[in-house]
Amino acid sequence: MRRVAVGAAAVVVAALAPVAYDVGPPRQAPRASAGAVVNATIVIEEGGARKGYATPRVTVSGGVVTVVNLDSMDHTVTSVAKGADGLPVFDVRVRAGTTATVPGVETLAAGDWAFYCKFHPSMRGVLTVEGGGGGVEPERPTFEQPLVVPPTRRGAQVRLVMRRALVRTMPHGPRTAMWTYDGTYPGPTIRRRGGRGTQVTIVNRLPRGAGSMSTHLHGDHHASADDGQPTTQLIRRGDSRTYDYPLTVDGRAEPGSFFWYHDHRMDRTARNNWRGLQGMFVVTDPPTPGLRLPSGARDVPLMISERSFRADNQLADPFADGPRMVGHHGQMAWVGPQSPPDDATVGDTVLVNGRAAPYLTVSATRYRLRLLNSSPFSSYNLTLSDGRPLLQIGTGSGLLPKAVVRTSVLLGPAQRADVLVDFSGASGRRLVLESVPAAPGGTGADARETAVMEFRVGDPARDSSRLPTGLPAPTLVSPVPRRVAKTWTFGLGEDHSGGHHASFWSINGKAFDPARVDHRVTLGTVERWRFRNTSDVTHYVHIHAEQWRTLLRDGHAPPPWELGLEDTWRLEPGEEVEVAARFTDYTGPFMIHCHMLDHEDHGMMARFDVVP
Repeated sequence: MRRVAVGAAAVVVAALAPVAYDVGPPRQAPRASAGAVVNATIVIEEGGARKGYATPRVTVSGGVVTVVNLDSMDHTVTSVAKGADGLPVFDVRVRAGTTATVPGVETLAAGDWAFYCKFHPSMRGVLTVEGGGGGVEPERPTFEQPLVVPPTRRGAQVRLVMRRALVRTMPHGPRTAMWTYDGTYPGPTIRRRGGRGTQVTIVNRLPRGAGSMSTHLHGDHHASADDGQPTTQLIRRGDSRTYDYPLTVDGRAEPGSFFWYHDHRMDRTARNNWRGLQGMFVVTDPPTPGLRLPSGARDVPLMISERSFRADNQLADPFADGPRMVGHHGQMAWVGPQSPPDDATVGDTVLVNGRAAPYLTVSATRYRLRLLNSSPFSSYNLTLSDGRPLLQIGTGSGLLPKAVVRTSVLLGPAQRADVLVDFSGASGRRLVLESVPAAPGGTGADARETAVMEFRVGDPARDSSRLPTGLPAPTLVSPVPRRVAKTWTFGLGEDHSGGHHASFWSINGKAFDPARVDHRVTLGTVERWRFRNTSDVTHYVHIHAEQWRTLLRDGHAPPPWELGLEDTWRLEPGEEVEVAARFTDYTGPFMIHCHMLDHEDHGMMARFDVVP
């Protein structure tokens, strides 16, 4: 593993006693004398998701490490380093208001072991093992299987059968049973030119008990009936449904975009996506004189996600003991140990195009990487191991007005980025695409720390592409109203009636009710919306129906990589974002929701209707 310890600049040395948390003045942790047994305690106080571990640096020598969780949320203490099995060397979930012991500490070799909370990755710390220690050392990541680019469909009529299939995810051992589109995970990549209407027929041949399904083309502009509604127009087992995607906006061809399709069934979205119902959809760029971007085999779509597996390579089932739904004043709320805000589904193993730790052989030329985070919960702050830049040329909804040179690209669930990477000068080297957290308090502090995939750079080759000096970005809506037409507040609701404590993720204080219309928009008008986050965790807000212009982030102009069209925004605790769009072509119900899929399933979704 390239990173085992969090650097000194990324942690704060806190007060620490061998057994109990000392709330007095800070002092240095005692050094163990020869043969002495020193225990350690990791403390999490109220507000840990925002404040981090109260003791971010602890030392143990021959003793045990106890975690005391004084917070109202569940947390984990999980090692950044992986073992020979590819899993964290230690990993313990600590329920709110309880204590737990970190397993396997006695086996660790002496040295620094970085840890973090899987549910709130901005919480990070270091466990120092002193004395002789054990024999367990961190394993360097190995990249043993080639990246697979899903098969491509280019026709105007596409037929995809949802069915159970065995797919290769891990480099060794049995294949994994997943729910798939046409037998692959991800499903086939659909590539179509903007303005060329496409009909996608989805057939449901999933196992009995899977239930009805709904497929949503994320980011596209289409009719309400073709939007993958969460409760209506569902595809029952044995039936099919044809979705019509004209790939036009207000009579014009849709700009080049990177969409994706996935299940959108109410209360089952996280489960169905976890089991494999995801695929990519590329709206190709129209011919533009002078624009010479990498193409063909050098235009690579990369779906980054994560799963947890059993020893036999089969998917773990994090939903088996999920929260129980109860009534909430005519709405729904959830009770149980994994109810909001402790309902994060996080996988141990990162997958790229469905494979764990793959590699891609590239020539020492320019490549276009279309990056998609299809994880149910986690964020990734993507960078290359040698520090070479990522030139971002677009979002998932089109090109940017100007290319932006970046050292890392932060993507939350459902977010995409279109980047160029020049591998010139790296022949014979192996570069790792990895996710690194930012410093605590910075943008991206909630990102996972993990290796993602490897690029094996070969010889130089002929390259006709050029770095763009300007980009044909789609036109942004203008003028924009000064008045905010609708404010959407994302938070956590609680209900103590009925003799139990129930909770739900909310928008404007309410859990999702598919029959309730929370806002009405007149077709043809431009509206300005505001998002506000009153919870202690980051959310990723996705709006259906239109593609949006980002106006303000906490009262300031958005960063340059948010100056194009968007459909999904990061919304940190206490943050406000304002966006605008013109509502064209289609009337009917559409959704706004958090794309952390457990949050969506557990109430954080609302309905708005576009009316004549």
